[in-house]
Amino acid sequence: MSEQATVQVSAEHLAYQKRVSMYRKKVLATQVAILLAIIVVWELAATLRWIDPFITSQPSRVLRTLVSLHNEGILYKHISITVMETVVGFTLGTIIGTFAAVLLWWSEFLSKVLEPYLVILNSLPKIALGPIIIVWVGQGVMAIIAMALFISIVVTILGVYSGFSQVDTDKIKLLKTFGATKWQVFKKVIFPSSIPTIVSALKINVGLSWVGVIVGEFLVSRAGLGYLIVYGGQVFRLDLVMTSVIILSAAAAVMYQAVVVVEKYSLKWR
Repeated sequence: MSEQATVQVSAEHLAYQKRVSMYRKKVLATQVAILLAIIVVWELAATLRWIDPFITSQPSRVLRTLVSLHNEGILYKHISITVMETVVGFTLGTIIGTFAAVLLWWSEFLSKVLEPYLVILNSLPKIALGPIIIVWVGQGVMAIIAMALFISIVVTILGVYSGFSQVDTDKIKLLKTFGATKWQVFKKVIFPSSIPTIVSALKINVGLSWVGVIVGEFLVSRAGLGYLIVYGGQVFRLDLVMTSVIILSAAAAVMYQAVVVVEKYSLKWR
């Protein structure tokens, strides 16, 4: 009986895995179909002059611009500069923000004192502080990274600290009953329970870091995708603007998927 039950359960499990796999393939196929439909409709509308290709560009023009940038040898330079600035700002914002959230959880007095200031900073339009950051840090890469860091760090602090505060208090009381120190409580309960919150903060920071970097490049950069967007707008090369935007979208999607991979491994570890 047990062997038959094992075979039956295994067969049902395999059937379930097959259904899940088919569902994922169906979702992916639908996503690809939607993307292809957008590209075809966009190209067709521009070719038939339903829209003005000078203003909206079109896929064939974007492709020619990509090839031209590649042949000029500047495409990968601009991409690498923007990606480097974003990754550095994203990493610093996540690490410093998480560490600050740990300090706030560790000291209730500190959290009470700083909470109103964090709320004000979070509601403040950080882009408006761009000129101030440039004056403080100076023009160049450091100013752009500082912009990305400043935009993402406050959200990280508030999000991660909120996750720490929402951990089940009964688990904390149980550990304290057995004489656990505050560090042991954090290590055994708070941090593992807050991993989904930290990952959610990472996902949010992906977009915020890109926003900070592009805004910084709008203001001070002489290289990068943000610079190409500004330059293309100034000389009315809207094909260059649209190409840069598409590259930004692709790079942000890749970075987001990297965070998804980190999420899978971190949840297994937890």
